[in-house]
Amino acid sequence: MAILSIPDQNFQSKNPKEIQDFLAQKGILFDQWQAKETLSLQASQEEVLAAYEHVLQPYMNQNGYKVADVININSETPNYPAIRAKFLDEHTHTEDEVRFFVEGQGLFWFHLPNSPVFNVLCQAGDLISVPANSKHWFDAGKDNPSVKAIRIFIDMEGWVPHYTGSDLAQKYAAE
Repeated sequence: MAILSIPDQNFQSKNPKEIQDFLAQKGILFDQWQAKETLSLQASQEEVLAAYEHVLQPYMNQNGYKVADVININSETPNYPAIRAKFLDEHTHTEDEVRFFVEGQGLFWFHLPNSPVFNVLCQAGDLISVPANSKHWFDAGKDNPSVKAIRIFIDMEGWVPHYTGSDLAQKYAAE
């Protein structure tokens, strides 16, 4: 179950319809799929993609996506502080960044024009599509990170982050 927060307005919602409507107004696709496959902590990318191929492939075909990979961050991830720092810097992508969370959770932050900074805590079953060129950052958590998510793009070049150089993300950083 996702949680939408607007920290500067002291607002929070756990209502899926309210979250979906708010994000749709910002051009962000949000949906909820079934994430009930049992995977090991160290499940390979191939195992994760195969487990969800039945929902992943039709979605990719329908929307023109060509490439998928898996981000698997947990307490055993080597060099996690450096990986976390990379995701915490505000950046954009040249195409939509779609993520389907199959286990754990992660916090997407958004810095969009004419909008307060907000975040969405995505959890298992949540699908979110960050529109191309949207300023955002991602936090898997400082302590005990646990997120297994499928990332979907049209082209591998779309995965390259373009950092904005802004320090806004540090203002909202969780310790």
